[in-house]
Amino acid sequence: MVDLASLMRYTHRMNLCIQTNRRGFTLIEMMTVIVIIIILAGITVAGMSFVNDKQATALAKVQIGLLSAAIEQYKADNGNYPGELENSPLDGDISEELYNALFHEGWDSKTNGDGSIPIYLKELDPRSGKQTLVQKTSTNIPPLNLEIIDPWGRPYLYRKGTLAFNPDYDLWSRGKDGETELANPEKTVGTNRDDIRNF
Repeated sequence: MVDLASLMRYTHRMNLCIQTNRRGFTLIEMMTVIVIIIILAGITVAGMSFVNDKQATALAKVQIGLLSAAIEQYKADNGNYPGELENSPLDGDISEELYNALFHEGWDSKTNGDGSIPIYLKELDPRSGKQTLVQKTSTNIPPLNLEIIDPWGRPYLYRKGTLAFNPDYDLWSRGKDGETELANPEKTVGTNRDDIRNF
């Protein structure tokens, strides 16, 4: 006959055997999985950043091409390049003058009924939902002196005259780092490496 104490010991041993056979993940295995997930997430984020940088650079090149074509058309019509001064400053920080010459003067001429001055670049209209060159506005009248901005949100730089490195004019974006070496335009200079420009 089986006594109760023996039966309980036997049942207890069976439970121990069953529990030891039910094995879960160890701490090392869990940590390994977490590290792998973190590494994969880091690679994905870095890859997305690289793609976004390439896309912004390509967009800046297209925008400089559009602006250059409009500037050349302006010169063909007016005999000189846009800008109030014959020799613009070295820093090229006159994108507002470029905006006024390529868009706002034409818009103003068209609105007042004269229409003698064309709009050279319709993508500069701040009321349009398709543009990315100027800050968008919801007013019916486009404001004066808007900055023409690059894909990184900084103004394009434009200079003409004796301080320009090109014979005609210089047009450029400071690129992702937002810096440019004005006195030395070489692309080998550290801050100029990511500049996108027409010279």
